[in-house]
Amino acid sequence: QVQVVESGGDLVQAGGSLKLSCTASGSIFSVNNMAWYRQAPGKQRELVATINNGGSTNYADSVKGRFTISRDGAQKKVYLQMNSLKPGDTAVYYCNVRSRTRVLGPIVDSWGQGTQVTVSS
Repeated sequence: QVQVVESGGDLVQAGGSLKLSCTASGSIFSVNNMAWYRQAPGKQRELVATINNGGSTNYADSVKGRFTISRDGAQKKVYLQMNSLKPGDTAVYYCNVRSRTRVLGPIVDSWGQGTQVTVSS
Protein backbone atom coordinates (compact mmCIF):
# COMPACT_ATOMS: atom_id res chain seq x y z
CA GLN A 1 0.00 0.00 0.00
CA VAL A 2 2.95 2.31 0.59
CA GLN A 3 5.78 2.81 -1.85
CA VAL A 4 9.08 4.40 -0.92
CA VAL A 5 11.64 5.58 -3.43
CA GLU A 6 15.08 7.03 -2.68
CA SER A 7 17.29 9.00 -5.00
CA GLY A 8 20.39 11.16 -4.97
CA GLY A 9 23.13 8.67 -4.31
CA ASP A 10 26.34 9.17 -6.24
CA LEU A 11 30.10 8.81 -6.27
CA VAL A 12 31.79 11.78 -4.63
CA GLN A 13 35.17 12.77 -3.30
CA ALA A 14 35.82 13.01 0.41
CA GLY A 15 34.72 16.38 1.69
CA GLY A 16 31.98 16.65 -0.87
CA SER A 17 28.25 16.87 -0.39
CA LEU A 18 25.17 15.00 -1.49
CA LYS A 19 21.48 15.42 -0.88
CA LEU A 20 19.34 12.33 -0.77
CA SER A 21 15.61 12.43 -1.35
CA CYS A 22 12.90 10.02 -0.33
CA THR A 23 9.33 10.06 -1.53
CA ALA A 24 6.52 8.03 -0.04
CA SER A 25 3.35 7.39 -1.97
CA GLY A 26 0.31 5.18 -1.98
CA SER A 27 -2.25 4.66 0.73
CA ILE A 28 -0.89 7.04 3.32
CA PHE A 29 -3.21 8.74 5.74
CA SER A 30 -0.48 10.27 7.82
CA VAL A 31 3.25 9.95 8.32
CA ASN A 32 4.47 9.43 11.84
CA ASN A 33 8.20 9.16 11.35
CA MET A 34 10.72 9.06 8.56
CA ALA A 35 14.29 7.94 8.81
CA TRP A 36 17.45 7.21 6.93
CA TYR A 37 19.42 4.03 7.46
CA ARG A 38 22.57 2.85 5.79
CA GLN A 39 24.33 -0.42 5.29
CA ALA A 40 27.97 -0.72 4.36
CA PRO A 41 29.48 -3.89 2.91
CA GLY A 42 29.97 -6.45 5.64
CA LYS A 43 28.14 -4.33 8.18
CA GLN A 44 24.67 -4.38 9.67
CA ARG A 45 22.16 -1.77 8.72
CA GLU A 46 22.40 1.22 11.04
CA LEU A 47 20.21 4.16 11.81
CA VAL A 48 21.56 7.44 10.45
CA ALA A 49 18.89 10.02 11.18
CA THR A 50 15.22 10.28 12.07
CA ILE A 51 12.59 12.97 11.97
CA ASN A 52 9.25 12.56 13.68
CA ASN A 53 5.83 14.05 13.07
CA GLY A 54 6.69 17.02 15.24
CA GLY A 55 9.88 17.76 13.37
CA SER A 56 12.23 16.55 16.06
CA THR A 57 15.40 15.01 14.71
CA ASN A 58 17.91 12.49 15.89
CA TYR A 59 21.29 11.58 14.46
CA ALA A 60 23.85 8.89 14.82
CA ASP A 61 26.96 10.16 16.56
CA SER A 62 29.03 9.46 13.48
CA VAL A 63 27.09 11.96 11.36
CA LYS A 64 26.21 14.68 13.86
CA GLY A 65 27.23 18.08 12.61
CA ARG A 66 27.61 16.83 9.05
CA PHE A 67 24.19 15.46 8.06
CA THR A 68 20.82 17.17 8.23
CA ILE A 69 17.48 15.44 7.88
CA SER A 70 14.44 17.44 6.84
CA ARG A 71 10.95 16.90 5.53
CA ASP A 72 8.37 18.67 3.44
CA GLY A 73 5.18 20.11 4.82
CA ALA A 74 3.09 17.16 3.71
CA GLN A 75 5.45 14.80 5.54
CA LYS A 76 5.65 12.48 2.56
CA LYS A 77 9.13 13.51 1.53
CA VAL A 78 12.29 13.42 3.52
CA TYR A 79 15.76 14.61 2.65
CA LEU A 80 19.22 13.95 3.93
CA GLN A 81 21.75 16.67 3.31
CA MET A 82 25.18 15.15 3.69
CA ASN A 83 28.18 17.44 4.00
CA SER A 84 31.84 16.79 4.66
CA LEU A 85 31.46 13.26 3.43
CA LYS A 86 34.01 10.70 4.49
CA PRO A 87 34.93 7.35 2.96
CA GLY A 88 33.32 5.76 6.01
CA ASP A 89 29.99 7.13 4.84
CA THR A 90 30.06 4.78 1.86
CA ALA A 91 26.96 2.62 2.04
CA VAL A 92 23.58 1.94 0.57
CA TYR A 93 21.21 4.44 2.13
CA TYR A 94 17.64 3.36 2.80
CA CYS A 95 14.60 5.44 3.56
CA ASN A 96 12.20 4.19 6.19
CA VAL A 97 8.68 5.52 6.54
CA ARG A 98 6.38 4.89 9.47
CA SER A 99 2.85 5.74 8.49
CA ARG A 100 -0.82 5.07 8.93
CA THR A 101 -2.71 3.92 5.85
CA ARG A 102 -6.08 4.76 7.36
CA VAL A 103 -7.59 6.78 10.17
CA LEU A 104 -6.50 5.33 13.50
CA GLY A 105 -4.93 2.43 11.67
CA PRO A 106 -1.76 0.69 12.72
CA ILE A 107 1.58 2.29 12.09
CA VAL A 108 3.49 0.31 9.50
CA ASP A 109 7.09 0.40 8.32
CA SER A 110 7.82 0.84 4.65
CA TRP A 111 11.25 0.71 3.02
CA GLY A 112 12.77 1.88 -0.19
CA GLN A 113 15.19 -0.09 -2.31
CA GLY A 114 18.15 2.05 -1.35
CA THR A 115 20.49 4.43 -3.09
CA GLN A 116 24.24 3.95 -3.29
CA VAL A 117 26.56 6.55 -1.82
CA THR A 118 30.25 6.07 -2.49
CA VAL A 119 32.85 8.42 -1.06
CA SER A 120 36.37 8.13 -2.40
CA SER A 121 39.54 9.30 -0.68
